[in-house]
Amino acid sequence: MLLIADIIIFFIAILHISFLVLEMFLWDKPVGLRIFGQSIENAKKSKILASNQGLYNGFLAVGLLWGIMLGADGISIKYFFLSCIIVAGIFGSITVNIKILFVQALPAIIALILILIS
Repeated sequence: MLLIADIIIFFIAILHISFLVLEMFLWDKPVGLRIFGQSIENAKKSKILASNQGLYNGFLAVGLLWGIMLGADGISIKYFFLSCIIVAGIFGSITVNIKILFVQALPAIIALILILIS
């Protein structure tokens, strides 16, 4: 069960690396505009904030990968970073878009449950 959790955690880390790329480098590019459904004017106004948010997503990804690399000794690190992602996902779903709950929080909840029952 722990191996399945680690596989899910790895994919969550990849997801957060993709958020980093989207928010830091593609925010005001056609793909970023399409994904986030915004105009070029709004994207340019919020580019610095998006870059900051992307950086935080990178930290979350690195934390998850760190937890995986530590194996059994990384359980508490996985708990911490998955919990951060769950809280951020719930907050984002309330304040921005309900889709965030399913894209960000739900995979982290599943991984956390799998770790807890392992």
